[in-house]
Amino acid sequence: MHEVSSAILSGNATTEDYAGLRLPDSYRAITVHRDEVDMFDGMDSADKDPRKSLHLDDVPVPELGPGEALVAVMASAINYNTVWSSIFEPMHTFSFLERYGRRSPLARRHDLPYHVLGSDLAGVVLRTGPGVTLWRPGDEVVAHCLSVELESADGHGDTMLDPEQRIWGFETNFGGLAELALVKANQLMPKAPHLTWEEAAAPGLVNSTAYRQLVSRNGAAMKQGDNVLIWGASGGLGSFATQLALAGGATPICVVSSPAKVELCRAMGAEAVIDRQADDYKFWSDERTQNPREWKRMGRRIRELTGGEDPDIVFEHPGRETFGASVFLARKGGTVVTCASTSGPVHEFDNRYLWMSLKRIIGTHFANYREAWEANRLIVRGKIHPTVSRTYPLSETGQAAWEVRRNLHQGKVGVLGLAPREGLGVRDHELREKHSAAIGRFRVPAGG
Repeated sequence: MHEVSSAILSGNATTEDYAGLRLPDSYRAITVHRDEVDMFDGMDSADKDPRKSLHLDDVPVPELGPGEALVAVMASAINYNTVWSSIFEPMHTFSFLERYGRRSPLARRHDLPYHVLGSDLAGVVLRTGPGVTLWRPGDEVVAHCLSVELESADGHGDTMLDPEQRIWGFETNFGGLAELALVKANQLMPKAPHLTWEEAAAPGLVNSTAYRQLVSRNGAAMKQGDNVLIWGASGGLGSFATQLALAGGATPICVVSSPAKVELCRAMGAEAVIDRQADDYKFWSDERTQNPREWKRMGRRIRELTGGEDPDIVFEHPGRETFGASVFLARKGGTVVTCASTSGPVHEFDNRYLWMSLKRIIGTHFANYREAWEANRLIVRGKIHPTVSRTYPLSETGQAAWEVRRNLHQGKVGVLGLAPREGLGVRDHELREKHSAAIGRFRVPAGG
């Protein structure tokens, strides 16, 4: 791996140089182990600790198949799917790998006693398999996390509808929290040259997810002038939703949980911000009973901020804790667009507020290649910015996942792969200087 990282850090290696590099037999990767899937049995979910289940292992380099690429990972990032994988909720991911492994002899590579996690990366292409023509060794890339086969007609209108659609590094093996990663070539996109490796790695999953959820016709099809209620607006997903709303001429109504997060939203340009902790909203009276009075109280607060208007779109991702409120708060004829369920997947809402007010609930999941490409294009052009707050070495991925699990973070938490330190990988210094304040706004000061 030293030869690989030295070539990348030199900044002047050619395609031929990369193609001539000797690949190692193994690489370091963050894994969970099949024989530990029961380690948290009997524990409350809140007590399950990713630091106990995530391992830094040396694993063999996987065989490269047709249409695939082997990428040297300079940096990756933590997403909530890594948290789920690490605590084996709502089910352990080895069931995904087993199912995938039954599909074909090539897919069988993924069914292993360990699972290399991670659904983001920024790095350099080292090898491409048969049939790959767009990408070459030495290309600096990021990867989106949609893995598809496209042998069924169902996926050819929207690849997210492919029956064999999977999330790389969650439902497949050889993910990005590692020194090397195996991806399909149609997951690759250009790295933004004005960003460092850790900055470029962080937006992939969340920016693409937010783009489909808000902007795409497959989601809410947001338009200029829309009021968009965004839960967790300074978090990994919400911070990109906030930026996309602002860039698209909409008005984000940001819901966050601390004064510091209020200030982050204001720094992004949002004016309507609600600190739900300070206002002490309690949407549930107990574990089984929701409190509509609190929905109405928040509705009044939203109308104070918008000049009397309700949200056209509610950007949903917490799930159980907020979903009843989301359905209530959307305007008549409005849209609740949902992905993920970080507070629980079983949602309850009063259907009278849906059917009698002609509202819609739209489910979205990640993004197709076109949507991911458009979302990445906004990053490359400096229209949307990364939200990295803190970066950890690969050996401390467990701590990084624990912080995300406990909601102690803001924006995205990065993880270095082969990059020996932060701040490397910038090629376009002029564009970076133009947007330096926006790029660094989520950064936590050293020791903070």
